[in-house]
Amino acid sequence: MNADLIARYAAPVPRYTSYPTAPYFHDGIDETHYRQWLGENTDGPLSLYLHIPFCDRLCFYCGCHTKQVRRYDPIAAYLDALNIEIELVAECLAGRRKVSAIHFGGGSPTIVSPVDLQRLRVTLDRHFDIQPDCEISVEIDPTHVDAERLSAWKSFGMTRASVGVQDFEPIVQAAINRPQSFEQTAAVVGMLRELGIGSINLDIVYGLPHQDRQMLLNTIELCLAMTPDRIAMFGYAHVPWVKKHQSRIDTATLASPVERFEMAATGTELLLDAGLVAIGIDHFAKPHDSMARKLADGALRRNFQGYTTDVANILIGLGASSIGRLPQGYIQNIVATGQYCRAVSEGRLPVVRGFALSDSDRASALAIENLMCRHAFSLADLRARFRRAADSACNDAMRTHFLDDDGLTSFDGDTFAIKPEGRPFTRAFASKFDRYLHQGAAKHSLAV
Repeated sequence: MNADLIARYAAPVPRYTSYPTAPYFHDGIDETHYRQWLGENTDGPLSLYLHIPFCDRLCFYCGCHTKQVRRYDPIAAYLDALNIEIELVAECLAGRRKVSAIHFGGGSPTIVSPVDLQRLRVTLDRHFDIQPDCEISVEIDPTHVDAERLSAWKSFGMTRASVGVQDFEPIVQAAINRPQSFEQTAAVVGMLRELGIGSINLDIVYGLPHQDRQMLLNTIELCLAMTPDRIAMFGYAHVPWVKKHQSRIDTATLASPVERFEMAATGTELLLDAGLVAIGIDHFAKPHDSMARKLADGALRRNFQGYTTDVANILIGLGASSIGRLPQGYIQNIVATGQYCRAVSEGRLPVVRGFALSDSDRASALAIENLMCRHAFSLADLRARFRRAADSACNDAMRTHFLDDDGLTSFDGDTFAIKPEGRPFTRAFASKFDRYLHQGAAKHSLAV
């Protein structure tokens, strides 16, 4: 593809796991709002996100809210607070609620001891009805987990594991402070299968320091050899102004936008040739996988964990820095673990900021989610659901198409769509529907 075209569409924009995006949340939304919102929602199942913000080591590429710990004491204290927060949230809900999905992210959730993990499950069961078919997914660092801990997660109810790979090339691993052999990773995948975990995802990152196309392809080949159900292939987000540890990565070793584009394109080709189905902009799944089926049914969703099969309209974030989504808007918890624990110990919901949605926001959010998931949306569908509040998103669609001199979009009077050749730039097109994007000083990662 033309280098000038790639450069024009590579401008930094959000990843659109929410709309509006987190930089535009504000402290005008507080604990009072959250308590009211929780009490107003009485129907349908919930999904839960639990954040474990600790790691045994700090990977230089990481963009998560986490910190390195050498002792278990801070983790134990944090888990005490997490159990209390679960109780505080449950008290605000109108009755005992069903839970259809639970996701553990980090950090490294597998850093939690088996005893504390069991206690956490007891707390959840005390306050929620976790459904028999609830998907319980866990992010796993294969370099710091053993059979005992994996068995504890199986007992907890884990149904899907997301195993971090990033890249198997030693020079890349050294640059990001993440030594991890293929044999080590394959052994963990093997243990998960022996435990009967029915769905395994592997995470790969392109655009890492020193990485080139051949290194990425080698990593993909090794991942395919482990026959995962899903593979996520993310572009590295270099944001050292947000994550100071990323400044330890020499920017001279990072790929250019054109090189990143070529990595993603050749990696995608290899994954499709292996029989996986492309999901959105950066996920791939076997045709039988639930995510591929949801895509085919038009029911694929996107939230703060990326693409998801979760259909719950309420996502409750638990733990420091966690973000929740309710029909009324978004809520984010205090980021610093010490302040989070102190707030919870005082009986306060640890809200630091949020965002109350208007119907116009909801219409734009649905348009963006449809573009990120299906690369298209219907203006008639938006208007049927939101009436005049959909005007802004519909006008954005027509304006974007009529100003598209590159011919990467289509519009038939109702459906706005991104053509296949424009899909590598989906985030850039989604940003055309983001009225908040240029209202602040937020900085984002490259769009390719």
